[in-house]
Amino acid sequence: MPFLPMSDAELSAWGWDCVDFVFVSGDAYVDHPAFGSAVISRVLVNAGYRVGILAQPDWRSPADFRQFGRPHLGFLISSGCMDSMVSHYTTAKKPRSSDAYSPGGRRGCRPDRAAIVYAQRAREAYKNTPIIVGGIEASLRRLAHYDYWDDRVRRSLLLDAKADLLVYGMGESSILEIAAALQQGMAADAITHVRGTVFRSSAPDNHFSPRWLPRFSETAADKQAYAEGFRVQIENADAQQGNRLIEDYGDFAVIQNPPALPLSQDQMDAIYGLPYMRRWHPSYEGAGGIPALEEVRFSLTSHRGCFGGCSFCALNFHQGRVIQSRSHESLLAEAHLFTEDPAFKGYIHDVGGPTANFRVPACRKQRKQGACRRRQCLTPKPCRHLDVDHTDYLTLLRKLRRLSGVKKVFIRSGIRFDYLLQDADQSFIEELCEHHVSGQLKVAPEHAAPQVLACMGKPPRHVYERFAGRFGATNARLKKRQYLVPYFMSGHPGAGLSEAIELALFIKQTGQVPEQVQDFYPTPGTLSTCMYYTGIDPRDMTPVLTAKRPRDKAMQRALMQYSHPKNYELVREALTLGGREDLIGRGPQCLIPPTPPRPRRRKHRGSS
Repeated sequence: MPFLPMSDAELSAWGWDCVDFVFVSGDAYVDHPAFGSAVISRVLVNAGYRVGILAQPDWRSPADFRQFGRPHLGFLISSGCMDSMVSHYTTAKKPRSSDAYSPGGRRGCRPDRAAIVYAQRAREAYKNTPIIVGGIEASLRRLAHYDYWDDRVRRSLLLDAKADLLVYGMGESSILEIAAALQQGMAADAITHVRGTVFRSSAPDNHFSPRWLPRFSETAADKQAYAEGFRVQIENADAQQGNRLIEDYGDFAVIQNPPALPLSQDQMDAIYGLPYMRRWHPSYEGAGGIPALEEVRFSLTSHRGCFGGCSFCALNFHQGRVIQSRSHESLLAEAHLFTEDPAFKGYIHDVGGPTANFRVPACRKQRKQGACRRRQCLTPKPCRHLDVDHTDYLTLLRKLRRLSGVKKVFIRSGIRFDYLLQDADQSFIEELCEHHVSGQLKVAPEHAAPQVLACMGKPPRHVYERFAGRFGATNARLKKRQYLVPYFMSGHPGAGLSEAIELALFIKQTGQVPEQVQDFYPTPGTLSTCMYYTGIDPRDMTPVLTAKRPRDKAMQRALMQYSHPKNYELVREALTLGGREDLIGRGPQCLIPPTPPRPRRRKHRGSS
């Protein structure tokens, strides 16, 4: 099958004279199952609908939005694979220099708050045509949310976009149900029954056992109310356990239906087996293609969902905690397609998902009743009902390794080491080290201070140390020189100067030299962002220390790279303010010397 149409000529090539939907995306068009616009569009076309792709349109006027004429059923609008504000700005709110989802990595191809702007232009183009917003930006902003860039609580994106419906989560089953309702002549504002959607209502009722959130006026003005509302949201984020949520705006309400039910394996296989072209649209060749494709082009998405429970991750809100996996046959068929690609060199870059070694639901209960409302699977300690089994994943990896044309199968999407350690069978770590690590394995302990790890939803420090010991011992037995590359985060809620100093000491004691450090980024839809904004942990409504001043965050960041000469003054200031002048000196435990290191003199050309 060819690419989906982006022009009149391509529309004719499909034998269409009009479209049912125009899919507007903030990303360039890449027809690959790792890109949401391609997946939703292919799902609709497979169901018999006609879809035109409007990728990165000129948002300054409605002209581009009239390209395909008035769509028969509506506009589908997404800002792309990332929130457009995250795409555009760093944690320090400075413009990024590039955009991996645009031709040649060029920045500026989409507006800030792209979903809102695109919806406005679509409404100007065709006033009475239904507008459905979706994708990660809409999904995580579906109800009142703290916006880091405005430093205030914003309304549901549904309202600011003036859309008829908002789809949250992955969206395949929801969009098919919406399309069928529109095809049958139902008005968009009458579609109130679809799971995984948010709609506006002037007369909310008490059907479906709803939970009422605080009024928007309270949420926006009172941080306690915000935290309480967020707790209700996370307790109702599971498809089987969740209730309908109602957010009162005074004269009307925004209503969130329960999440879409998890997809079956057959459904997952069908979605990933659609006839994707698996490359960027030819119109981008002159610009050098789309950089974001390179990382995923020869990677396999084996599953969705994550029961890891990291507070700074929005997966609870977007994909859910219940694992949904593809079959081995589906994954092997996709890997076989790699071997037919002339650009494939024999290396599968990744086999995984949000967490690589989660291939099955966390426990038997999750399979039938969904995830627990108020308990996590792995923290503060692993649940006694946790089913720990790497057998299915190992079997899959072995099959992939045996494929003709495959030289190596890597795992790069992250290993949850606390889950791995719960497995009494050592086969997985043995084969991980022997076959699936390319010299370095990236892991995410994130911090060392207990209170910060508790806020993060990460296991205690000794768990990571135990894993590091086992990883080292396994590699020694295999006579391999392979290393852990741990990721650490600065500025997360719960971390003050003393906790940042504790992390710096841990980095020194373990001999790490972080080349890059990750600052906490308060993005919509995460538990950590709620803590950052409110100073409250919504799980138990206790106070949480948060670093918000740029100087405080800069000191925490500098401590993670304490040995870098450019950080000397910041580290010295942090140690002095933290009452740890004992770490300034030349002793084995000291982080910095008593005087700044002299800058290295550059050799002049011709000098010996």
